[in-house]
Amino acid sequence: MPNLNKVFLMGNLTRDPELRYSQNNMAICKMGLAVNRRWRNQQGEQQEEVTFVDCTAFGRTGEVINQYLKKGKPIFIEGRLHLDQWQDKDGNKRSKLDVTVETFEFIDSRGVGDGGGGDGDHSGGGSSSSSSAASSSAASAGAPRSAPAPQQRPAPAPRQTAPAAPQGFEEPHQAIGDDDIPF
Repeated sequence: MPNLNKVFLMGNLTRDPELRYSQNNMAICKMGLAVNRRWRNQQGEQQEEVTFVDCTAFGRTGEVINQYLKKGKPIFIEGRLHLDQWQDKDGNKRSKLDVTVETFEFIDSRGVGDGGGGDGDHSGGGSSSSSSAASSSAASAGAPRSAPAPQQRPAPAPRQTAPAAPQGFEEPHQAIGDDDIPF
């Protein structure tokens, strides 16, 4: 039977990201995310609930998040659920669901991908949906620029995965270089 473990979240950081390094020098960034849900009840009154989610990013992805985001800043995260299990000091078994960040995008309060200036796309480890970002990266690589036909959309860039998790996790290590960050 096929399995799928995929999470998409967009919300605001509840605290500044916490960056630390494992014994083998792997960056581990922990952050809290608040995701709001708004709806109208049967009486037509506006309702709202907030879901708080703990997230963890590894390697260069975690370093970039720690460098550029602070409490209250919006972010779009794509990742997977991870069940963390441990025993507390009284010997009781404890567990908690956490989201392991695979890719993310910087989000400005004005809208998706519309960061604080530049060409408008601020993706971190994810694919770029902005044609201006794709054409500017092609131009900087020395490739000729050609405008797409009016009905065509440029092909999306291939998705990249986050770097490997610390020892004990199964993810393969894939570094994100400075050229992968558009600013």
